[in-house]
Amino acid sequence: MALETIGATWPAIIVKALIIPILFLLYLGFIKGQMNGFHRLILSALVFSWLGDVTLQLQSMNDMFFMVGLSCFLIAQVMYLIAFFSRKGEDVLFFKKVYLIFPVIIYGVIIIYVLYDGLGDMKLPVIIYTVVILTMLTAALNREKKVIRQSYILVLLGAIFFVLSDSMIAISKFGYPFILSRVSIMTTYIVAQYLIALGCLKQYGIELKWKN
Repeated sequence: MALETIGATWPAIIVKALIIPILFLLYLGFIKGQMNGFHRLILSALVFSWLGDVTLQLQSMNDMFFMVGLSCFLIAQVMYLIAFFSRKGEDVLFFKKVYLIFPVIIYGVIIIYVLYDGLGDMKLPVIIYTVVILTMLTAALNREKKVIRQSYILVLLGAIFFVLSDSMIAISKFGYPFILSRVSIMTTYIVAQYLIALGCLKQYGIELKWKN
């Protein structure tokens, strides 16, 4: 982020490209010997997130990179929501706490309404992505009775930060650029990925000690 501010574009791209691989390797080290379908989904989400990071950094060269990046993050969100929904247990959001879905829907409607006129040809892709990432947030909300409290809170906070980060990307790109947008976007994004990864490890009671 600081590198971009001083115009060091390629060093900034390289630094950002290292963030998710480091998290990936840490996650992989912590689950060594305990690999399962859930962890594969989380690791896959991190891989597609990394691909999204790299391609979005190249969008200044060609607008097509934005679509590629968006597609990568769309796949990452699908991986996350499948992982979150895959946990067996009580689906509180669809039976006891349906009301929690309404703020998510309202937020989605508001963000699309605010951005709609500036989306141009990107209306459909952005709407689809918004629906998917908010479904991911819904899946995180639905984990309440399926996992321990610490895991639930960490993943939920991570999902919220992810929504905020992607919302700021859309707001900045489609008509409402703001001061320190890059710093805000990257900070919330890094926090989101870290909290989700940590919460997923806590779901299985994995100790955060590197396994040789």
